Amino acid sequence: MSTPRSEYGVAVIDREAGRLCGFGRLALDPHQQRAATVGFALHPDWWGTGYGLETGRLLLRFGFDHLGLHRIWGARSPLNVPSARTMAAAGMVEEGVIREHVLKGGKWRDSVVHAILDHEWASQEG
Repeated sequence: MSTPRSEYGVAVIDREAGRLCGFGRLALDPHQQRAATVGFALHPDWWGTGYGLETGRLLLRFGFDHLGLHRIWGARSPLNVPSARTMAAAGMVEEGVIREHVLKGGKWRDSVVHAILDHEWASQEG
């Protein structure tokens, strides 16, 4: 008997240079029905190039169109304004703050949650 897959990852490759410049991840959320978390990270040399938006949209499309998800959400640092712009450009809506969610460098940090629903995705892709 095989175990169903619960996580999907993609490598982000610079087309011209043929170099790895980041990654993306979609993980089914065991706490919500038909939901997943999404995340992506790029090396700073590739910030502002559009690879983040392309990666985010690819993962959202896969989650909604192939996995039949209802809700996909992600979290970011409150200081990461470029990530907020990328998620908004992908159609994700800022929902709120999870207080002291991440321990980083010995200090607790909040996370800002963004999400998109299947019917919101369908209306922008349609």
